Amino acid sequence: MTSTTRTRSDVKRDAIIQAAKHAFQEFGVNGTSMDKLAELANVSKRTVYNHFSAKEELVMHLIKEQWQSALVDIGAPYNPKALLADQLTDLIMADINFMSGDEHLELARVAIGHFFYEPNRLKDEVAQLQAQEKAMHRWLKAAKKDNRMDFDDIDQVVEELDSLVKGQCFWPQLFKLEDPLTEARKLQIAKGVTELILCRYGVNT
Repeated sequence: MTSTTRTRSDVKRDAIIQAAKHAFQEFGVNGTSMDKLAELANVSKRTVYNHFSAKEELVMHLIKEQWQSALVDIGAPYNPKALLADQLTDLIMADINFMSGDEHLELARVAIGHFFYEPNRLKDEVAQLQAQEKAMHRWLKAAKKDNRMDFDDIDQVVEELDSLVKGQCFWPQLFKLEDPLTEARKLQIAKGVTELILCRYGVNT
């Protein structure tokens, strides 16, 4: 047996996750029961609970998977010959598209509602996400090494970026205080955030 051999349990877990993705898109998170997931995954309800003790646990798994795909694994290498503003705007646009996406917002609403009375658990879940090195971290490190940006604490820069993006592209949409963002509005926000960050940390060469 090799390390790449998948067990029956692995196969069933993947089937449950894929069923959840399809069901959440078609019926919404609140409209999907554990019974429905078991039916779609072609496994018993007991098997679903063996892998995920609650629907909210499955929701957090999908959020982490989305985060990994949208913000960690994206290929956005630093280009020393390209304009900083263009590169940073593209990275921020990826962040905006993820944060304001319908699928992510729906999952986030369920997760936040589930952990509302357990803030320490929510804090731990968020900390696990933020502990990963995002594409933004890698890009900022490269820009600093190239002497085109100057900062002491990279985590502070990323936190400032996140706050600027979430304040306009996540929290208002999460609570449905504003209409969904148009592509033009997303680009406007991305360029504005880019300008603020480069004004503070960019190096004139």
